[in-house]
Amino acid sequence: MRTMTVASLMTIGCLASGLAWSQITLMKQAQGLFKPIPATAPPLKGNASTPAKVNLGKMLYFEPRLSASHSISCNSCHMIGMGGVDLQETSLGHRWQHGGRNAPTVYNAVFDLAQFWDGRASDLEQQAGGPLVNPVEMDTTEAHVVEQLKGIPGYAQVFAKAFPNTADPITFDNVRKAIAVFEATLLTPNAPFDRYLKGNEKALDATQKQGLALFIGKGCTACHNGINVGGGMYAPFGLVERPGADILPPGDKGRFAVTKTASDEYVFRVPPLRNIALTAPYFHSGKVWDLRQAVAIMGSSQLGARLTDDEVSKIEIFLGSLTGDQPVVTLPILPPSVATTPRPKP
Repeated sequence: MRTMTVASLMTIGCLASGLAWSQITLMKQAQGLFKPIPATAPPLKGNASTPAKVNLGKMLYFEPRLSASHSISCNSCHMIGMGGVDLQETSLGHRWQHGGRNAPTVYNAVFDLAQFWDGRASDLEQQAGGPLVNPVEMDTTEAHVVEQLKGIPGYAQVFAKAFPNTADPITFDNVRKAIAVFEATLLTPNAPFDRYLKGNEKALDATQKQGLALFIGKGCTACHNGINVGGGMYAPFGLVERPGADILPPGDKGRFAVTKTASDEYVFRVPPLRNIALTAPYFHSGKVWDLRQAVAIMGSSQLGARLTDDEVSKIEIFLGSLTGDQPVVTLPILPPSVATTPRPKP
């Protein structure tokens, strides 16, 4: 049997201490950069949540009669049970039209700086009304949304409970408020990474920790930080090296369409990475279906780094630890149409 010398034992002890210290340092770095997803929805400014309002918002989220064709709902493009997305490059809308950008996930969207890839909606409430009146998406009008809901008798009581002491509760603003309150409940807490951030070192395995260390060390956290691991700022796509036109279509100049400021050309809201393993395809164009490829593209285009296959693999494995408990939502029973209910648009 080989005999260990005192020097050998001291060396092993030092290595073990260094390993423990590096793990402590990594956790502290992560805790300074990120925050766990909470189990309950945060309050919305000027839009208090009540069970009745959440219930109405859920009904409206699944209500296809809010669209001109009576065939598209919020859930059509942001499917609960499928990562809050539709798994399409671009979503299918009214009369088989396709939208111009990939549908972002609705999960944890309440924590984002703004809504949509270009940030044209400041919060969930503003966002909720956008697809309803977009001719490529649900192709209705604010007035017709109200007319439609008032033409379905069963909604009168539900709106009255959600917005009590209101003479006329069925309004377009109240539709947006109710949908926003429901969407704010679509959280995915308790991911392995959340448990790690709360101090459970064993919540991540060795490879996930190596991926986290690379994610921090390579500079990914300059944009992908905070509670949603992104979603908190705007950044140009192609900061160092512009991707090809198939991934970054030259005709979509991003936030420039909102601000008309030259420096905002090809600037987009940084996508949140929560549940990223569930939400392919990637980027605003939806042209990349492989998360490994997306990681490699981000390395070259944003960081100017040629990541090795091993580095890409470890970062991808770390990103898998961002998948949390998925929302469990019981499908609502929607009130029936009657003979006088407005009909679908041909």
